[in-house]
Amino acid sequence: MPYISTATSLPEVLILQPKVFSDARGFFFESFSARDFELATGLKREFLQDNHSHSAKGVLRGLHYQVQHAQGKLVRVTFGEVFDVAVDLRRSSPNFGKWVGTVLSAENKLQLWVPEGFAHGFLVLSEHADFLYKTTNYWYPEYERTVIWNDSTISIKWPIAALPILAAKDASGKSLAEAETFA
Repeated sequence: MPYISTATSLPEVLILQPKVFSDARGFFFESFSARDFELATGLKREFLQDNHSHSAKGVLRGLHYQVQHAQGKLVRVTFGEVFDVAVDLRRSSPNFGKWVGTVLSAENKLQLWVPEGFAHGFLVLSEHADFLYKTTNYWYPEYERTVIWNDSTISIKWPIAALPILAAKDASGKSLAEAETFA
């Protein structure tokens, strides 16, 4: 099987480890196959959009989600290293408000599946990072929302000593208590 799928402490959030073929020339792996994604995860998803961001060390993007046209995201890093986070925003879930984080890097080639109903964000740990992700829905800016990165209720343990570099929308995110969430 091209992927090894491992559940995180939030069982719907999965870490995918691709099968990598390496030799003296370098490496090769399939970064995505719809058939293999379904076999490894038991999930059938149609991905509609691919995104690529390049960020400097200390940049924190997130915690983003869409209240309508929710997006599932399959994320990976092709250059550098990030600390990637998913937060359960489904009020009906026993894990509402809980988070999981993992390091994704060009070196470890891991991918993270962040399902619909979760907020997503990442912090760049290396000097620069290229972050790629596939989404199950298009971006609708009018439905995008942000939970503040340092919400005390969620208490994400970001691996950073100083304040991160934030976009204006991320700096003005709502607390979990004030945020629009999912049923």
